Amino acid sequence: FYAFELIIGTYTIATLAPVVAASIAAVLVAGVFGHGEPIVSISHAASIGVPQVALIVLCGLLSGGLGIVLMRLVGLVEQVFSNLRIPSWLRPIVGGLMIGGLALVSPAVLSAGHGAVEDAFANPPLPLAVAAAVIVLKICASAISLGSGFRGGLFFASLFLGALLGQIFYWLALWIDPALFPDPSVPMLVGMAGLAAAIVGGPLTMAFLALETSGSLPLTSAVLVAAVASSMLVRETFGYSFTTWRFHLRGETIRSAHDVGWMRNLTVGKMMRRDVKSVSDQLGIKEFRRLYPLGAATRVIALDADRRYAGMIDVAEAYGEGVDETALVSSLLRQKDAMLHPALNARDAELLFEKHNADALVVVSDLAGRDVIGTLTEAHLLRRYSQELEKNRADLTR
Repeated sequence: FYAFELIIGTYTIATLAPVVAASIAAVLVAGVFGHGEPIVSISHAASIGVPQVALIVLCGLLSGGLGIVLMRLVGLVEQVFSNLRIPSWLRPIVGGLMIGGLALVSPAVLSAGHGAVEDAFANPPLPLAVAAAVIVLKICASAISLGSGFRGGLFFASLFLGALLGQIFYWLALWIDPALFPDPSVPMLVGMAGLAAAIVGGPLTMAFLALETSGSLPLTSAVLVAAVASSMLVRETFGYSFTTWRFHLRGETIRSAHDVGWMRNLTVGKMMRRDVKSVSDQLGIKEFRRLYPLGAATRVIALDADRRYAGMIDVAEAYGEGVDETALVSSLLRQKDAMLHPALNARDAELLFEKHNADALVVVSDLAGRDVIGTLTEAHLLRRYSQELEKNRADLTR
């Protein structure tokens, strides 16, 4: 389900067989090496009633809110490092020193948290104040790590933070009614799934991760409730998972897994028209009308004495009322400094169309040389974008 929700981006029959085959092979290999048992053992039968569901939904919503805070904090720390004008090679050193200082308070903030998660399930829940303090420290450490330039993500860190959040909910349930969650592993798994779904995405992935971790089917339904509540909150109030949010910080308008590859390959050079009609910018409007009567062309490119791009002429405008036919076409030029490069992708090209409020732009081989090699209209760009999107989705459903 991780592959379907976060990598492939959709569920299809064509992708089912290889993904299932890989999953079965992984389980068999893990079993051969003695790692086939559930990581978490639920000592009490998981009884999920209305009171438990209410707390699970609340845990899911708080997990979503905590996930949004963490994602925002990563961007904020990155911006702070950028504003301080610290050299890029020095930022990880500064970040490492700061994380080391946090580790002096609690070593659990180090690394992704694999050992800390195992320790959290193997030992009794931390005291309420300690669990809350470790959550704050781990959030700060994760934000500093990514914001200062270290590579990585937040997948396992979100599991660890979610487990700690689950311990806090365990103490809350214990205060309300000790019979709500007799086993602290239940709210811990719920918190893990809720926070991981908020940050990474994929509620089904987290639900089945809980099933694989605990081997408890009733608990899986509870985990799914928390994951869905968390995902809905993030989707409605923030809009993205952590990975997608990072793409947006870098200027990419990507909302799902299958948007990544083809968007970069759909370039201006592949979409432009090469049959360019051009005239000299010193041509008279009367002669221009003779060369290009109404209906012969929509737009004509004007070139200067060095055959470089000077501007774009709207043919219909040349026939407008009040136009002096003794004047030069240079008086009709539009989009004089708006040009596209063939290497631009569809997203960047669309931004230029919006910026210059243009229906068509010229394509030049070099922005400095201004040598015209083609033209591209916004309508054609959007049409090709839609065609590629449909083609990509069709390929995934075969």
